[in-house]
Amino acid sequence: KTSSLQPLSRDFAFILKKEIEAAKLIRAIHAADKKFITNVDIFDVYTGKGIEEFEKSLAVTVKINQFDKTLNDDEIEEISSKIIQNVEKQTGGVLRG
Repeated sequence: KTSSLQPLSRDFAFILKKEIEAAKLIRAIHAADKKFITNVDIFDVYTGKGIEEFEKSLAVTVKINQFDKTLNDDEIEEISSKIIQNVEKQTGGVLRG
């Protein structure tokens, strides 16, 4: 389904155990809202200062498509919350503060 409305992009950074594959994080994000989340791209992997030795930080850009109307702030926040909850549930990852 295509839309004349511009997709939104939201960036998130999650702290995960090093053994968690990036693909698992991407699947967890997509599964949070299959209707609106159209693409997930990893743009940074970080280990080092501020991150535990057994962890890594993965930063992603999530594209949220607005099919039939422009999403309001509450709807965008709801999708963002679902992403964070789903990542935590499926990967054990937490939003980087």
